[in-house]
Amino acid sequence: MKIRDSYLALVIAAALPLMLIGCDQSKAELDATKANLTAVTAERDSLKTQLDAAKAQVTGLQAQVTDLQAKVAAAAAGPAPAPVAAEEKAPTRGAKKAASKPAPTAKQKKVDAATKKVTTGASSF
Repeated sequence: MKIRDSYLALVIAAALPLMLIGCDQSKAELDATKANLTAVTAERDSLKTQLDAAKAQVTGLQAQVTDLQAKVAAAAAGPAPAPVAAEEKAPTRGAKKAASKPAPTAKQKKVDAATKKVTTGASSF
C-alpha cells in the first residue's frame, strides 16, 4: 500500500504543474472569449437600437404614404363633380337674366315685330 500511495503522490505531483499551466492558458482564452462576448453584445444592442429606429421611421413613412394616397383619391374624385355643378349653374344664370328683364309692353312688341319684318324682308316676299 505504501508503494501505491507513493505512486499516487508522484502522479499527483507531476500532474499538478501541468494542470496549473493548463489553467493559465485556459484563463487567458476565457478572458479573450469574455471580451469578445462583451463586444458582440454591445454590437447587438447597437443593431437593435438601429432596427427600432428604422421600424419607427417605416411606420411614420407608411402613415405618410397612406395620407398621400387618401389625398390623391380625394383629388381624383373631387374634380369630376365640379363640371356637373358648373353645368347646372349655367341655366340658372340665364334664368336670372331673363327674370331680370322687364316684360315687354304692347308698344315694344309692335316695334319689335316691325323691325323684324324690315330686317328679314318677310313682307316683300
